[in-house]
Amino acid sequence: QVQLVESGGGVVQAGGSLRLSCAASGRSFSNYGMGWFRQTPGKVREFVAGISWSGGNTYYADSGKGRFTCSRDNAKNMLYLQMNSLKPEDTAVYYCAADTSGAGWSIKPNDYDYWGQGTQVTVSS
Repeated sequence: QVQLVESGGGVVQAGGSLRLSCAASGRSFSNYGMGWFRQTPGKVREFVAGISWSGGNTYYADSGKGRFTCSRDNAKNMLYLQMNSLKPEDTAVYYCAADTSGAGWSIKPNDYDYWGQGTQVTVSS
């Protein structure tokens, strides 16, 4: 069992930056692939970025390539998403998720076993 708690969301102007954090409980965090997803009302939850259990591999949706950086600190049980050059279309609730297979590359929400409660990101134009 693992609990995930996101933080770092807020309101930012277009072009600005935010760093999301996800704190994980439990001793198995370093074995899990991790992902970031986002969702807006009426839309399906979409993959944003993922990272393998070791942090050696990262994966990004086209929407975030070159702007978002996913990283992790297994010693601190922490996952991060650095978001730069934010756009109004990045506005969403952002969720972190754990993939107990260790991969972290799947874009399918159903491949993730644990989810945080989400943090709101609002980018104003």
